[in-house]
Amino acid sequence: MKKTAFLSIGFLAIIALAAFAIFPANQIAANQPSINWAEVQDAKLSPQEMAGVYNFDKAHSNIGFRVKHMGLAEVPGYFSDFSGSINYDAADATKSSVEFTTKATSINTGNEGRDKHLRSADFFEVEKYSDITFKSTKIEKRGNNIVATGDFTMKGVTKQIQLPVTFNGMLKDQRGNIKMGFSIETTVNRRDYGINYGSTLPNGSLMLSDDVKINLQIEAAKAAPKPAATPAAE
Repeated sequence: MKKTAFLSIGFLAIIALAAFAIFPANQIAANQPSINWAEVQDAKLSPQEMAGVYNFDKAHSNIGFRVKHMGLAEVPGYFSDFSGSINYDAADATKSSVEFTTKATSINTGNEGRDKHLRSADFFEVEKYSDITFKSTKIEKRGNNIVATGDFTMKGVTKQIQLPVTFNGMLKDQRGNIKMGFSIETTVNRRDYGINYGSTLPNGSLMLSDDVKINLQIEAAKAAPKPAATPAAE
């Protein structure tokens, strides 16, 4: 019965990812006084260097989730197969955008039998709904926060969600690559996406919590510019 929890989490993870892409570097500095911009952004980076498409670095990113089992302990899981990109507009961050796709088949909770169940029709039904996606529609400032709004689709259900995003920094690494990082922590109700599998214990407690906690840590690298097209020989 544990298996239920993890399904809902998968969807959470995805939505969260979308949120990162939209974080405007200079807006974050202005709206979140707790962030020391000198520490999170390379002062040598110009707006021209910062602008562009950033691809998620899977080797240094994590889409994780946790669901409470019988009200006693939170059981973790993650998705291992995902991709995403951020189109960052340094001149007007609200014109930035993000898209993300994760493969439902890649859910991993550390238990082979449970993972197989999560891929079944009781949960993700991966043979019919292989992809979980997010596409941003709006980026905005709200007080001291940045909020990313977008369409999240899982198992044939699309809902508009809003995510608070924490910007962790932007810099040029030792190889000269420009990178940025984001974090998201939020909670989602799995039943909003038709993930209802589970039971109630004799004492009235849920075998699996409806609420799923997600924690995303994303590092993205700026894509190399495409080489100029070579003129065709006459």
